[in-house]
Amino acid sequence: MSVDPRAVVDAGAKLGTGVTVGPFSVIGAGVEIGDGTTIGPHVVIEGPTRIGRDNTIHSFSSLGIAPQDKKYAGEQTTLEIGDRNTIFQYCTISRGTPQDAGTTRIGNDNWIMAYVHIAHDCVVGDNVILANCATLAGHVHIDDWAILGGFAKMHQFCHVGTHAFCGMDCGVTRDVPPYVTVSGHPAEPHGINSEGLKRRGFTAAQIRTIKQAYRLLYRDGLKLDEARTRIEALAATHPELAPFVPFFVRATRSIVR
Repeated sequence: MSVDPRAVVDAGAKLGTGVTVGPFSVIGAGVEIGDGTTIGPHVVIEGPTRIGRDNTIHSFSSLGIAPQDKKYAGEQTTLEIGDRNTIFQYCTISRGTPQDAGTTRIGNDNWIMAYVHIAHDCVVGDNVILANCATLAGHVHIDDWAILGGFAKMHQFCHVGTHAFCGMDCGVTRDVPPYVTVSGHPAEPHGINSEGLKRRGFTAAQIRTIKQAYRLLYRDGLKLDEARTRIEALAATHPELAPFVPFFVRATRSIVR
């Protein structure tokens, strides 16, 4: 463990083996940092916050801060961050609120670029990319492998499905299904994230099946319930469509359509 003498680490914080804390960073009580994590200079981490192994947190980020919610009355809520995440400069990530699960959760292997804001009670999966200045309002869920372009904005309670792509500066006010690319204000669908799927090893046949699901949702003139039924039937024999099934169940704000 290496803590710069100019850093302030509360006696109630727990730092694992090989943790590095840079100058002028402040680590509060109730903070747990896993082995091998690097905290840069001028970082503020408030507790209760748990951070896993081998993360890199760059300068001027503020993690575990109180939720920006006027209903919040000082209750003990938490922030949980997994392993191998990279959090760049000036990011802000809030703890949860009692009105939800009480915890903001960030998974593993995420790439969170400068000036990103992740509000209270958000859930971010694994291998997600949040480009510069992407903003998540409260209670937003981002599934694995999704990408948010720079300045993309997520309305509270929105859900972005796995492998979806939200373009630069788009305004998302409804749920974005798995694999779908959206852009604009308000966000509208523009095909599937086929290039991203190729990079992640999806076969040409799998991508054709996902395009078929997209046509059912957006091109065949079906009502949403009809499209959902047909996609769920296809998912029984095409595992790549399986993410649509729980997505439709959890959708609360309708979907981008």
